[in-house]
Amino acid sequence: MFTWWAAGSEKAGLDALVGVFQEQHPDIEFVNGAVAGGAGSAAKDLLQTRLQAQDPPDTFQAHAGAELQDYIDAAQIEDVSGLYEEFGLTDAFPADLVERLSTEDGAIYSIPSNIHRANVLWANPAVLEDAGLDPSGEYEDLDAFIADLEELDEAGVTPISVATTWTQVHLLETVLLADLGAQAYSGLWDGSTDWSSDEVTGALEDFETIMSFTNSDRDGLDWPEATQQVIDGQAAFNIMGDWAVAAFEEQDKELGTDFVAVASPGTAGTFDFLADSFTLPVGAPHPEGTKAWLETIGSLEGQTAFNAAKGSIPARTDADPADFSEYQQGAIESFANDTIVSSLAHGAATPVATLNAISDATSKFTTGASDLDAFQTELATATQS
Repeated sequence: MFTWWAAGSEKAGLDALVGVFQEQHPDIEFVNGAVAGGAGSAAKDLLQTRLQAQDPPDTFQAHAGAELQDYIDAAQIEDVSGLYEEFGLTDAFPADLVERLSTEDGAIYSIPSNIHRANVLWANPAVLEDAGLDPSGEYEDLDAFIADLEELDEAGVTPISVATTWTQVHLLETVLLADLGAQAYSGLWDGSTDWSSDEVTGALEDFETIMSFTNSDRDGLDWPEATQQVIDGQAAFNIMGDWAVAAFEEQDKELGTDFVAVASPGTAGTFDFLADSFTLPVGAPHPEGTKAWLETIGSLEGQTAFNAAKGSIPARTDADPADFSEYQQGAIESFANDTIVSSLAHGAATPVATLNAISDATSKFTTGASDLDAFQTELATATQS
């Protein structure tokens, strides 16, 4: 079983999931093939080498949605839609989720273990109060948010922390979502929104402004270090997915007192969706073992154990919210009621090649190797291809 869950809450979640698997399938040996580093980049590179050499693992982790398209086009993973019927997942998962997991011909190529929300603003309320700002961290739009970033900067505090390129792309997607709205944001990925439009230009200008208020050491960090700056009071804000909640809770920080977690500025009422999922590779050495693992992944027991440890929420609608934290209960309610869009940075909105091109363009822009006009042109080219 091949993942990048090698440390922290991700490893805790995996351990909980393996415990359920061993209870449900005691006759099957579990072999952990986790590869650490780079938010999955190291694992994905090694995985691609193995798949090209026709040496697949029995199953591998991938973000549900468009990220799977490259594996589908290369005939490297199997259609598992029949397992949805066999395991009762079509009824257990919300219809909107099943639709997002399905290709145009109705095939489904993975089973999600969870749901994550990408558009979360994490804030240190003590830092905000010291600067004379509202400690709730709630912003109706980016203009109000940027105004407070200016106040924090003048107070000598790092206004917002980010890390390496993928976290900057993560920030970019929340800015696009805030300025364009859910429908036009989704149109960036299906071609109905023009990347060359004035509206996109305005969003990129806001992104440029927000990046000017970030920490100078950003390119040498990964997300845990950027989040830690908020925990330690070195930065006021961080926009990151809700896997970050575990970083606060592991250090005995209390929601509402030591930190706040709200929809990122201008995105209230929208749930920016991604999901970790598992596949059945073509040529898997032990396909029956893979199917057993996928059964555990989709089961109520598996999803409850995994998500309680990881900080995400279950994909199943029959999970009991009382089994989860205060933050998770709010996220469960939001996913059920808000407008759902697909995450760019985490594989739900675009294939891997498109995301890689967007990431390259973003890195060039944030390191000063290109200007805003070139950045917008490169983004348009990336999505057209």
